[in-house]
Amino acid sequence: MKRILIVDDSRTSRKILKGILENAGYEVIGEATNGQEGYEKYAELKPDVVTMDITMPVLDGIEALKKIVGDFPDAKVVMVTAAGQKTKLVEAVQNGASEFLSKPFDPEQLRTVIEKVTK
Repeated sequence: MKRILIVDDSRTSRKILKGILENAGYEVIGEATNGQEGYEKYAELKPDVVTMDITMPVLDGIEALKKIVGDFPDAKVVMVTAAGQKTKLVEAVQNGASEFLSKPFDPEQLRTVIEKVTK
């Protein structure tokens, strides 16, 4: 079973993601509310995949992505974006993001993206 870390400052987004992922048979092994915490939890838990919100306090998703991929080059990080963050998406891909998802979440799209990055 694939192990997933959810990094998002929105409790609602984390809850929705966790529900979809667990229903799809994944194990959510941790949650973090900002990029710094996400980086620390990644280092501690070594999940198979991270879902990383872009806009967060303390350390945003792009900076957290850079730190994680910098220290763990094989990391699979799926960036989560709200509408209108195209420039951030390009930056995320350039910095090693594996895939990206848009809010609001489509359960089928989420499952497809996670399957794709964990093959």
